[in-house]
Amino acid sequence: MRLRRIVTGALGSVALLLASAGAVTMSAGPAAANPCGFYETHSDAYYNHCTSDGSRIVIEIDDWGPNSEKCVGPGVTWIGSSSDIGGAWYTGRTC
Repeated sequence: MRLRRIVTGALGSVALLLASAGAVTMSAGPAAANPCGFYETHSDAYYNHCTSDGSRIVIEIDDWGPNSEKCVGPGVTWIGSSSDIGGAWYTGRTC
């Protein structure tokens, strides 16, 4: 009887672990294509405002010279050439 409980518990743990790993893998796939916040490709820099409420936010862009600000809506916004942009971040303000 004790052996049956140990085996059943071990199998349940393995099943839970496999299910968790599958959920992480499935959710990481689409998000990796366009991550939230600043990201860049070989040639372009983007800011992805991930929201479901339709808000528009102000981001600060680290570019040559003084930093600039831009109002972005939900989704992906092209912010310039990756060779000109060092990063971008949410300022904590809406627009």
